[in-house]
Formats: sequence, structure tokens, C-alpha cells
Amino acid sequence: MSELTLEGHSPDLVVVNHLKKYFPVPGGLLRRTIGWVKAVDDVSFVVQRGETLGLVGESGCGKTTVGRTILRLISSTGGTVLFNGQDVFSLPPEGLKTLRCNMQIIFQDPYASLDPRLPIGESIMEGLRIHRIGTPADRVDLVISTLKRVGLEDYHARRYPHEFSGGQRQRIGIARALVLNPSFIVCDEPVSALDVSIQSQVLNLLKELQEDLGLTYLFIAHNLSVVEHISNRVAVMYLGKMVELAEREELFRNAMHPYTQALMSAIPVPGRRVKSGRIILKGDVPSPLNPPGGCRFHPRCPRAEEICSKQEPEFCEKSKDHWVACWVD
Repeated sequence: MSELTLEGHSPDLVVVNHLKKYFPVPGGLLRRTIGWVKAVDDVSFVVQRGETLGLVGESGCGKTTVGRTILRLISSTGGTVLFNGQDVFSLPPEGLKTLRCNMQIIFQDPYASLDPRLPIGESIMEGLRIHRIGTPADRVDLVISTLKRVGLEDYHARRYPHEFSGGQRQRIGIARALVLNPSFIVCDEPVSALDVSIQSQVLNLLKELQEDLGLTYLFIAHNLSVVEHISNRVAVMYLGKMVELAEREELFRNAMHPYTQALMSAIPVPGRRVKSGRIILKGDVPSPLNPPGGCRFHPRCPRAEEICSKQEPEFCEKSKDHWVACWVD
């Protein structure tokens, strides 16, 4: 996907161009860098205002790294990220601090992201203090109103994280992201650690908040059923690369990349013990420290051809708004 394709779209809130994030691998007595883990390797996409873009793939494919690099929680190796026209990576500390009010994250493990020594009201209020929003009384009122918006009560503000269930802690995580009134939220697998019944409650809450507040989500997940429920468009990653991107209905009706097709075939079907047409991928996911040449999926691909191992396919538009990186039609 070229820069020319991505730029100039007024509905786009976040524009990611050729994003890269490599982690050094130290070795030897002097701990010098002997290699690089290519967690994210030349990824481009846009997130449109008011939509939910689902980002899916197996564990270790780089989904979370993409989300955290976009927010500049970790530094990038290359590429650019534009938020509302601003270059996130070139902002000075003061400008980045201001931008953080508009870009928030909901972490996968809400308990690990909360300070066990602080009442949750204090944890939620922390961002308001840092950004000097309102008076102390205003901050208390804002925390209480935000807690009620996510389905909790005012007395919960005085309790500690260990006194809540997993679903309640995730609601606290949502409240902490919401209290600064952001326009863009990275949801980093926010329901993967929850029971199925609680998952649906949290997903419905996220959808209600999006409708009421006009939020934009990058929703990271590995569960395609969850992504189908909440997303407008879906992007699929494999080993640090984007392999497919399309509207939700189009992707689930007409998945083109063999990796996406394999993921789709693993979705459980109610009433069937064994799903027909299941695609079993051979071998293990290669190491991002030494990814295969050509198409990174070719060692496991059931439809691989000779060119797949020699030349990397371009991420291009195969049909209207349906992007695929594959040599096989």
C-alpha cells in the first residue's frame, strides 16, 4: 500500500505508513546486538473516524506492538504515524503530552495495569491530574460520572483493584481511558481474559460508548468471532506483515489470503462437533528473528508456488477496498 494511496483522505483519523519496529537481540560478553526481531515490518493502513478497525492474527504476529508503537509507548524503527494530520513521531514532549489526551489504550490485563496500592478512583483521576484538567472537585465529579458510564457505582471509587472481578476491572480500564475524553482508543485484546458471558457485556459497552461519544477504535484480538461482532473493517497480520484488509462482511464472505482462510476455517460452528473444510496449517510460525524470504507465509501455505519463496508479494488492492499480499489469485 503506497503513501499516495493513504494520504489525502479526509475521513481518516490515523494514517500509518511503512511502520517498522525491530527489537535488538544482544549476545556475547559485551552484549552487543547480534540480530533484530522484526516484530513489525513495513505495515501501512488507515483508521477512519468513528470506525472500529479489527487487527487480528496469531500470538506473536506483532498486533500489540503495532498498537503501542502508534501511541508512541514504544519508539519506532521506521515509518510514520499521522494522527489528525499531526506526525506523532516528530512531536516534542509538550506536544506529545497534549496529544495523549486524544489517544488512549485499554490494556489486555486490567489488573496488571492498575496500581494495587491505589483506590481505583485515584487511578482513574491520575490522568486528570497530569493534564491539569479541572479543579479537584471537578475531577472527583468527572471520575464518578465516568464510573457510572461504564456500569459501576460511585462507592466503587474507594475500593482497591483486588476487590473487583475481571469484568469489573476491565470496566475500570475503560473508564481510565475514557476520562480524558479521547477520540481514538487502542483496545489491546480487552476481552481475551474474560468469560464468554462477560465478553459480550464489555463488547456491547464499547459499542455503546462509540455511538454516544463518536469514538474510533483499533481493536486488537485473536478471536475472529469477537472481531466480527465489533469491527467495521478487519486487517490480518502474519509475522509482522499485513496480509489482508477489507470490510468486515467482505472479508468473512470472501477471504482471499490462504492465512485468512485458515483462520476463518477455525471459527467454531454451533451444533457441529467437527467443522467441515477445516484448514490445518503445517509447521510452526517462523521466528521473527530470521523470517523466511519471499512471502513469510509460504513455508506453511497449502497453495504456495515457486515465486512465493523468492519474491515478496506487494500489498495491493485486489478488488474494491479489499487489499491482499499474495501471489496466488
